[in-house]
Amino acid sequence: MSPPAARRDAPQEGAVRRVPTGWLTLIGLVTLLGSTWQVSQLGWFESGDDVGYWLGVVGGSMMLLLLLYPLRKHVRVLHRWGKVKAWLWGHMLLGIGGPLLILLHCRFQASSLNAAAALYSMLVVAGSGVLGRFLYVRVNRGLVAERNALRDLREHNGLDGDRRSVLWFAPTVQAALDAFERDALDRATSAGRHWVRLLLVLPVRSWMLRLRVQHQARLALRQLAAEQGWDGTNLRRRQRVVRRAVVAYFTAVMRVALFAAWERLFALWHVAHIPFVFLLVIAGVVHVVAVHAY
Repeated sequence: MSPPAARRDAPQEGAVRRVPTGWLTLIGLVTLLGSTWQVSQLGWFESGDDVGYWLGVVGGSMMLLLLLYPLRKHVRVLHRWGKVKAWLWGHMLLGIGGPLLILLHCRFQASSLNAAAALYSMLVVAGSGVLGRFLYVRVNRGLVAERNALRDLREHNGLDGDRRSVLWFAPTVQAALDAFERDALDRATSAGRHWVRLLLVLPVRSWMLRLRVQHQARLALRQLAAEQGWDGTNLRRRQRVVRRAVVAYFTAVMRVALFAAWERLFALWHVAHIPFVFLLVIAGVVHVVAVHAY
């Protein structure tokens, strides 16, 4: 008989553990920011000389080009202009390069109230974009993994499919679990309205419901044990199996619900851009006019 095949997820001998791409990206961004600050402190140019001026022009132009991506998403005529992924990559590159050039241009300083408004608006927009994208991707991947884990758990315990349910002797308990899962996941998909209840109330409700269904399951098992003539050892073993299954199920449902809620909230992160984008555009225009007028 040939030896069993190695599991795909098992680490191979001598394999090098890779750093996640997201963390490498953040490290790269921090390195770029630090390098930009170092260059700005070398005294090679000033904000008002030719080099500093054109750094500001190029950086400002890149910031204006950032507006093309939301136009591509919302203007139907532009939907056929290339793939969304390519536009997103261009949006991210402009969103990194533009602010760095602006920071070089001003040398990490704001010389006037108008310049400060433009600078801080730019930092809020760029920072929320980078951080929001990073967190959203991780939450989305976590949600996919937790949904798969919940599906596998339901199949393993017979809550889905042809396998007999671990709670076959207590149909009311299984019905309560199904109802809890539907309610929790429905609220998670509308977390914009129910996020306080989901994040604060649902865990308490989950804990109370878990205690109740565990009690109901114990009573049903004792009744079944009396009917089937089980001894104490057999009863306690089955109670442990049911208790572990119930605890694992509630944990899995709560993890899916919380990840779904966070995904919903992070999907709305771009709303914070809107007032700062308008402020950035207005302050930027005023700054350019003031520089050329005076």
